Amino acid sequence: MPEGTLGAQPQSDRSAAPSAAPGLGERLKQARLGHGLTLEEAAGVTGLSVAYLSRLENEHRQPSLPALLTLARVYATTVSTLLGERGAGEETIIRAKRAEPFHAHGWTYWRAGSPRRGMQALRVRVPPAPATGPARVHPGEEWLYVTAGQLRLTLDGTVHLLGPGDVAHFDSGLPHVMESADDHVPVEFLMVHAAPAMVAFSACLPAPPGH
Repeated sequence: MPEGTLGAQPQSDRSAAPSAAPGLGERLKQARLGHGLTLEEAAGVTGLSVAYLSRLENEHRQPSLPALLTLARVYATTVSTLLGERGAGEETIIRAKRAEPFHAHGWTYWRAGSPRRGMQALRVRVPPAPATGPARVHPGEEWLYVTAGQLRLTLDGTVHLLGPGDVAHFDSGLPHVMESADDHVPVEFLMVHAAPAMVAFSACLPAPPGH
């Protein structure tokens, strides 16, 4: 169960930390108000608790990636927009020197695609430490490509070990945990998340020749 979801065990505020993206809380609040939602209504739509949403908006807690993906979907925006990245709309080229990292729960993320597209593309680095949070569950699909290190992907209870060049493509509605399989070396991978609307569209496309 993702952090902050309704029914999840509450966590002490002593573990809370200021947001790594200045202004994120206010952007989340304005996005919610822009849809005419109270905190209670937003909690009902997202499945996140009122207390968790309040902490995010007050920047008393860093959001997890699944929470950001859920909020972006509900508020009809993108993770990059919520993080305050000021790209030039539908960018075709993103230079490495312009890709500033975002840190949350020990993970490091870099935007690897335009913030205005239907798919969210990120470059991710996971530290060499066991995963401590619950399994991630959120609507859509995920595609992973390991670029360095060893990734331990636990998908719906089954453990898969992936090395550089290995790929995983799965329904992100299945419980999944991603962590470095090496106790001393981080793992890096590219990740693309497709929202449900994009998944539904791709299902309507004709199959490639020979299939």
